[in-house]
Amino acid sequence: MKDTQVDPPETPPEHAVIARFQLGGDGFGEPDQRSLVFDAERSAESAVRAAGVGEVDGNEFGGGEVVIYAYGPDADALYRVMEPCLRALPFRPAHVVLRYGEPGDDIVRVRVEL
Repeated sequence: MKDTQVDPPETPPEHAVIARFQLGGDGFGEPDQRSLVFDAERSAESAVRAAGVGEVDGNEFGGGEVVIYAYGPDADALYRVMEPCLRALPFRPAHVVLRYGEPGDDIVRVRVEL
């Protein structure tokens, strides 16, 4: 039995949407590619915030690719809101990993090709 005055409320596990796009070259992509990524990320961030489904946490460039990270309580809801912005990016190959729960060995991950 939980004592609400003593036990803090349990927080649901954090889900993630991790989008990975191949860019030109081996480095950080071309300036016009980075600009498109930043625009798409801002659009996704606005949509996610407006829908109240989580947060877009940023990106990571390197090795000829970019990864965009987003977190929230429901990976499916987060992806539904972000999907139009992610699909609008022209870089391929590309995929999204939906992570259902905190990082660890026993969590479900689903890969979606873009």
